[in-house]
Amino acid sequence: MVSLTRPFDDTLPADVRDLDLITFFFFYHDTTYMEVDRAAMNGKLFGALKPGASLVIADHSAKPGDGVAVGRTLHRIEEAVLRREVEAAGFKLVAEGDFLRQPGDPRDFNVNRPTGPVDEFVLRFEKPR
Repeated sequence: MVSLTRPFDDTLPADVRDLDLITFFFFYHDTTYMEVDRAAMNGKLFGALKPGASLVIADHSAKPGDGVAVGRTLHRIEEAVLRREVEAAGFKLVAEGDFLRQPGDPRDFNVNRPTGPVDEFVLRFEKPR
């Protein structure tokens, strides 16, 4: 195992290529309030994958219309915003998992101090062949 610590918007060394899979679990929302160029970050992830490979992102769901405004306070992100940003890098959404969905979540509390079940989404994007 090799440990590698890098800035989010320069995620991988330039010589890292042809990966089969990248996972990004429950942290994308944090990049919304950090000094991260998310377009550059998503572009680097895209460049590191081989054609047909997958990027799987899971995160805590914000209310429609919240966008990235609640990233720091509630530790959530609006799913549609995340999808647009990742697709802008060239990825295609190919699957959604609903196994972490909690429709009863009012999405108005901080997920680090939950007052009930937390609605979460899982999206699988693919780099086109």
